[in-house]
Amino acid sequence: MLKDRGVDVIFGIPGVHNQEMYRGIEEAGITHVLARHEQGAGFMADGYARATGRPGVAYVITGPGLCNIMTPMGQAYSDSVPMLVISSCLDETAARRGQLHQMKDQRAAAETVCDWSHEARSAEAAYALIDRALVEFETERMRPKHVQVPIGVLEGMAAISPYASRFERWGPQRPQRDEYASTQVAKALKEARRPIIVFGGGATLMGRTLCTKLAMASKAATFETYAGRGLIGPDHSLHLGSMLARPDSASVLATADLVVVIGSELAEVDLWRKELGHSCKTIRIDEDPENLAGLPQEEVEAFCVSSYPMMEATWELIKDAEINTDWSDEEVIRLRQRWRAEVDAEYPGVLPVADALKACLPDGTMIYSDMTQFAYASKEVWDMDEPGHWHHPYGFGTLGYALPAAIGGAVGRDGQPTIAIMGDYGFHYTMAELGVAVELGLPIPIILWDNGKLGAIEASMVGAQIAPNAVIARNPDFVKLAEAFGAAAVKPGSLDEMQAAVRQAFSAAGPTLIHVTPDIA
Repeated sequence: MLKDRGVDVIFGIPGVHNQEMYRGIEEAGITHVLARHEQGAGFMADGYARATGRPGVAYVITGPGLCNIMTPMGQAYSDSVPMLVISSCLDETAARRGQLHQMKDQRAAAETVCDWSHEARSAEAAYALIDRALVEFETERMRPKHVQVPIGVLEGMAAISPYASRFERWGPQRPQRDEYASTQVAKALKEARRPIIVFGGGATLMGRTLCTKLAMASKAATFETYAGRGLIGPDHSLHLGSMLARPDSASVLATADLVVVIGSELAEVDLWRKELGHSCKTIRIDEDPENLAGLPQEEVEAFCVSSYPMMEATWELIKDAEINTDWSDEEVIRLRQRWRAEVDAEYPGVLPVADALKACLPDGTMIYSDMTQFAYASKEVWDMDEPGHWHHPYGFGTLGYALPAAIGGAVGRDGQPTIAIMGDYGFHYTMAELGVAVELGLPIPIILWDNGKLGAIEASMVGAQIAPNAVIARNPDFVKLAEAFGAAAVKPGSLDEMQAAVRQAFSAAGPTLIHVTPDIA
């Protein structure tokens, strides 16, 4: 059924409890990627889904296997990633105690970090739940699902799935064009003198061309959230980048007379403050009604529609209009220069390395980053050439994400460039997955930013007037460690050497760990 529905890769770890799920995988023509830890399997499925737009599927065992993958499930939930986790479960837990891998309520535990979690007590139920998950990935906001199947059911006989041929009948069913909404947005943009448009990750389906055309036709200043980076091209000179988290951006938004927010929750991890900062009329466009609930009606006009058809219609209404605003190229340049200087001061030594790295990446490189100062700084100043090509554990904020997610992305984008960016401490979480990249021969450069400590935590403690404690861990010789896994490894002594190592890594026979320290610049 999975193969008929477009699944060609499964990430996971077999065990006695779920071994029946592995019967027939090769015969079906599905590739299984053996992770070193269920957390790694989950992040691989996440990275695969982000890279391909198709669901990432993971197999795990009862109890600890499910618990280990709950962190990736929580990350996928916060970042709207289509992940399907299929686990085994015990046949009976109320009347029998002390069984291998037993939990009080495994299904309920999984439900805390995913869209829904259900137990399939028959083959027919398993087919129906998987069908439901796949259909919802196509028609609703994409969030992880969990299906667990009792061991006894897995060991039973079953007929072929009745849902195997339904996939072609389903296409996107999200809310479509709303003529009233388009007219209202177009009218507001025509009348505004200081409009600002905020593009979020939910606007990615609009594509860079439409987003840039809309921004240029409206002559609005624009921001991107971190998840929306790359939606505005260099032709739009009024683009303020992904600088919403700069404290001073609130004062800029306070000067607006119209704010249009497309596909963003404006969550804490987008702003790092409670309010956007504006006091003018606001238009919110989002396909998820949850994001539009609780807004003050006297200040906000909200439209629950798919962004692409609506904003395409909006652009058609304003593209030939005579629109003039009070924004100037000079004002935007000054703001961006000031904010870049702030980032440079907050994260000493990062930006020269980030600039050098950006300059040596081939077109179309997909980037996976971890919770590390290198990524925090880069996300603000690194303008992406296209959307959907920098993936970061935004909402849940999980350490250890980048390496396994990059493996999943590289598997899904066979032959296309993929890179991982990690901090020294985050690498400890999932370093074992380096063995998977070696086994698969994936040419992934792994930028290991090593400042020898939990730098962001240390800075936070100092800012809170707490004596820094437990922020330094003894690191191994990372180059030797990578070589022990069978990977290539290098510690460049200059930015030029780092660039050469990155270029060479993309054509290597396996992964390359590139150990970078702040003194390289």
